[in-house]
Amino acid sequence: MRYKLTLEYDGRPYSGWQRLPDGPSVQGALEDAVEKLTGVRSDVFGSGRTDAGVHATGQVAHVDIEKVFEPQRLADALNAHIRPHPISVLGAEVAAEDFHARFSAKRRVYRYDVICRRAPLTLQRGLIWRVGRSLDVAAMQEAASRLLGRHDFTTFRYVHCQAKSPVKTLDVATVQGDASGVSFGFEAQSFLHRQVRSMVGTLVEVGLGTMTPDDVAAALASADRARCGPVAPADGLYLVRVDY
Repeated sequence: MRYKLTLEYDGRPYSGWQRLPDGPSVQGALEDAVEKLTGVRSDVFGSGRTDAGVHATGQVAHVDIEKVFEPQRLADALNAHIRPHPISVLGAEVAAEDFHARFSAKRRVYRYDVICRRAPLTLQRGLIWRVGRSLDVAAMQEAASRLLGRHDFTTFRYVHCQAKSPVKTLDVATVQGDASGVSFGFEAQSFLHRQVRSMVGTLVEVGLGTMTPDDVAAALASADRARCGPVAPADGLYLVRVDY
């Protein structure tokens, strides 16, 4: 039986979603929980490979389990076995045999949160990016609009990205907030490795006044990674939803 899982996790303890031989991963923790429950080692496939330190409020995964479970009981059992990891199975449902968490996805939605304050973080450390000055929200929204559509996003692509093509279509890019903080929203069928963090870092440069919206458009058109602003840290990035 194939099950679709919706997940929430704090990415701080992990080297990322993907299972690695030498570091903790969200995928590995879930596979351990499945094995404890069923006695069988099974692959858990995610909708995307979030980086080290990146969080999720709506990651989606699938797993094949021979035993039939009532979905809510499966979610409860996995949550019991995954403790004390900061990972929660929000829901489980039976999926079609051809459903694939990654390849069936039609849209991925990310949010990036920034707090504007001089004082260091305590309660929110690792969960949001602290910028020590207020940001120009209108200028950042104008710059974000220049990124919409189908483009070669090489400028905002990590040098070790393994995607076959740098061409992606960005459907939504929003900037909302005030002097105390800003939230960026991005939606696309898929993203390049560190594309969102690269775009946010560049947009924050616009908010600080060191770049202009025209500079962002020129950087995008150049397809030159050297024209990208500083890459935003993983702290403020959340995979919010995956649509199918």
